[in-house]
Amino acid sequence: MTYREILWPNPMIYLAFLLEIPLIMLLIAPFSLPLGILLSIVIFIAITVAVTVTSPRIQIADGKLRVGKASIGLEYLGAASAFTGTHAIAERGPQLDARAWTRFRAWIGPVVRVEIRDEEDPTPYWLFSTRRPEQLVAALRTARAEVKP
Repeated sequence: MTYREILWPNPMIYLAFLLEIPLIMLLIAPFSLPLGILLSIVIFIAITVAVTVTSPRIQIADGKLRVGKASIGLEYLGAASAFTGTHAIAERGPQLDARAWTRFRAWIGPVVRVEIRDEEDPTPYWLFSTRRPEQLVAALRTARAEVKP
């Protein structure tokens, strides 16, 4: 395996989920305070588990790039570019090609753009969130160099 990253939510996301506890309690407490407490804890745990379990994984291994459930052979990849700050915002917004394959996480700012060289694939590029864009681009270059064209 050349590269591996899991796009976990940052701690502030989990803190934001805590706000549902008083909301549920206020809604249910007039009927039953114990039920309100129990329901708010169960819903908090369910949301937390769902967001954590569905966090996409980025891997470069076995001659493939995998982002979430999608995968593509390294032989079909072209240039890879890392974007941060306002450049990443532009890539996700006004400069985004509608045909591109995307996987964004709101809590992760940087993105990597990987050109697709497959003549049969109408997708011009993949654009996805990553916390370590420069490392990912370097790993892609290294892995692609090892793949025979």
